[in-house]
Amino acid sequence: MNNIVGVGGVVGVVIISVISAFFVGGIIMGLFASSPDQINKVYLYISFFFGQGIIILPPIYYLNIKKKPILNAFRIKSISINTLKYSMIFSLGVLIIFDTLDRIIHRLVTTPDYIIDLGQIMQPDSTAGYIFLFLAVVIMAPIGEEIVFRGFLQKFLEQHWKDITRAVLVTSLLFAMIHFNPFWTIQIYMLGIILGFLSWKTQSIIPSIILHSMNNGAAFVLTIFEKSDLSIYLYNENVSPVFICLGAYFIYRGLEGINLIKV
Repeated sequence: MNNIVGVGGVVGVVIISVISAFFVGGIIMGLFASSPDQINKVYLYISFFFGQGIIILPPIYYLNIKKKPILNAFRIKSISINTLKYSMIFSLGVLIIFDTLDRIIHRLVTTPDYIIDLGQIMQPDSTAGYIFLFLAVVIMAPIGEEIVFRGFLQKFLEQHWKDITRAVLVTSLLFAMIHFNPFWTIQIYMLGIILGFLSWKTQSIIPSIILHSMNNGAAFVLTIFEKSDLSIYLYNENVSPVFICLGAYFIYRGLEGINLIKV
C-alpha cells in the first residue's frame, strides 16, 4: 500500500510540474501578447524557455520535504569520457533511424493540419526568435524534462517496483502523453524508451540529456534548411540508404561501448 501511495504522489508531482510549465508559459503570453489573435513568436519562445525551467521546481520542493538528496534523486551524476563518446555515437545512430521511421510514417499517414500549423509556429521570423527557440527547445527542454522524467520519476519507479522494464515503459508513456501530440505519440514513446534505457544503463541523466538535446537540435536544424540543402542526406525525400546503414552502425557501436562501461 505504501508503494502505491508513493507512486501516486510522485506521479502527482510530475503532473503538477507539467501544469506549472503551461501555467507560467500562459502567463508570459498573456502579459505580452498584443491581441488574442496575434502571437508574437519571440514571446512564445520565451514562454517555452521559462516554462521548461519551472518544470523542475515541484520535484525539488517534494524532495526537500522528504529530505532526500536532490542530485542523487535526479540521477545527476558525472560520466566518463568513454561514456560520453559512446553515448553520442549511439545517439547519432538513433537520430538517423528515428528520422527514417518518421519519414515513413508521414508517407503512410496524412499529416494533420495542426501539425502543419505547429511547423509554421516553429519557424522564427527574427534573430531573437531563433535564439530563444534554440535555448528553449535544444537546451532547456532536454534538461528540464530529463530531470523530471528519467531522473525523478523513472528512478523512483525503478526503486519501488524493482522492475527496470516496467519503470522505463511507464515513464515513457507519461512522457509521450504530456506532449499532447497524438500524431507523434509512437515516435515520442519510442524515444522515451531509448532515453530511459540510457539513463538506467549509465546511472546518469547526462547521456539521456545529450540524446534529447541532439534530437531536438536536429528538428530545429531541419526547420531551417530547405530540402535542396539536404540532398546529401536525403534520397527521394527519404533518408539515404548510406545514412541508414551508418545509423545502424552507430547504434551497434555505441551500444557495444556503453555495455562495456562499468558504472
